[in-house]
Amino acid sequence: MTLKLLRADASSLDQVAGLFDAYRGFYGQPANLPQSRQFLAERLARDESVIFYAQDESGQALGFVQLYPSFSSIDAHRTWLLSDLFTASQARGRGVGTLLMNAARDFALATGAKGLVLETATDNHTAQRLYESLGYVRDPGYYTYCLDLK
Repeated sequence: MTLKLLRADASSLDQVAGLFDAYRGFYGQPANLPQSRQFLAERLARDESVIFYAQDESGQALGFVQLYPSFSSIDAHRTWLLSDLFTASQARGRGVGTLLMNAARDFALATGAKGLVLETATDNHTAQRLYESLGYVRDPGYYTYCLDLK
């Protein structure tokens, strides 16, 4: 399978929105394609995120990665939050996730970032294996806290 890596913009919103909706479903959210499309449209229009997606030779989108800019006060550098990574079920095991993760790394390097940070579910062992195979190290020194406001 030949993969093509693309950066999402308004013209590719429909392709990426379907994947984003499936990603949200993977994490237990009800399907809502209009909401998913609107969310991504706002992020892209406001330049609040960067999205790369993989496409096969037929033009079908197979996966995406979404990055949000962040900064480390302690390091006094930019970092990127790798918020979302998703590969369509029919494309898993074909290198799509690795392609997208490498695109995120290359983009972070090109923007002068200190690094990338990500979180994953404790039971998402497939993702953990991918991240660790690419050099990511689990941080044993920090806890993640959340304050749910909605």
